[in-house]
Amino acid sequence: MALVHDRSFDPAYGQPVVLGGGIRRITARNPGPFTFHGTNTYLVGDGEIAVIDPGPDDPDHIAAILASAGRARITAILVTHTHRDHSPGAARLKALTGAPTVGEGPHRPARPLKAGDEAARLDASGDLAFRPDIVVGDNGAVEGAGWRLTAVATPGHAANHLGFSLAGPSGVLFSGDHVMAWSTSIVAPPDGAMSDYMASLDRLAARSDRLYLPGHGNPVTDPAAYVRALKQHRLERERSILDSIGAGHGTADEIVAEVYVGLDPALRPAAALSVLAHVEDLAARGLVLAEGGIGLTSRFLPAA
Repeated sequence: MALVHDRSFDPAYGQPVVLGGGIRRITARNPGPFTFHGTNTYLVGDGEIAVIDPGPDDPDHIAAILASAGRARITAILVTHTHRDHSPGAARLKALTGAPTVGEGPHRPARPLKAGDEAARLDASGDLAFRPDIVVGDNGAVEGAGWRLTAVATPGHAANHLGFSLAGPSGVLFSGDHVMAWSTSIVAPPDGAMSDYMASLDRLAARSDRLYLPGHGNPVTDPAAYVRALKQHRLERERSILDSIGAGHGTADEIVAEVYVGLDPALRPAAALSVLAHVEDLAARGLVLAEGGIGLTSRFLPAA
């Protein structure tokens, strides 16, 4: 299966979209180059409701979540990861409902910070205020009337990224930003790590989920084939970066110009960070050298 992105999504802002199996989706009105049409918030259950990814701190979006819940009680607020388009709404929703927040932990980098990292971070990166009331690690579970959600650790896009698997015959995994139908996920140091991301893809490939409900865009309807295609795409990108370095294109900006032909100029900083993520992984595997350490202004060389 070739990697084909689905950009046909209808956000239906402010309205719950019924997906079946007790799941509804409400999309926040926060469109952008990294959020597509906006962040998907999912409501799971009927009498007791779990909210997955309440999104940005947007009063209108939180009001839409409450309206969709109606007289049912929101009993858990789950967060796949602490990027600012996913978790800040949790505080407002908790204040209005009393429901505890659930996540892997506070925001943290995927590796120790070094000089230049703060300036390089994407504007839409860490929500440093989020602290989950209930900390769940891999295979930790949260339950309510008629549902059970089990955490699946999928670091890579963010160090504290979780998917949530819905127990029962539906075979649904809420995949956050790890796997999305509309685009490949950005992996940007220091928040993300390519080695972690690839390992998480392998982990999902070994599962038997029937459907992914991602943080942005439409469902992924053939997860196994899509994950295989996504991994192949990443390996091909890695090869292109190695070839570019071998041809003498030694900085992240030079590699972006060589490899990301026709890229929207607004996305070049993100592409440079993605290159950096690949180079960090390649250097750790002994395939690339960096003069003066690995950074956006470093010059990279083949290891042999």
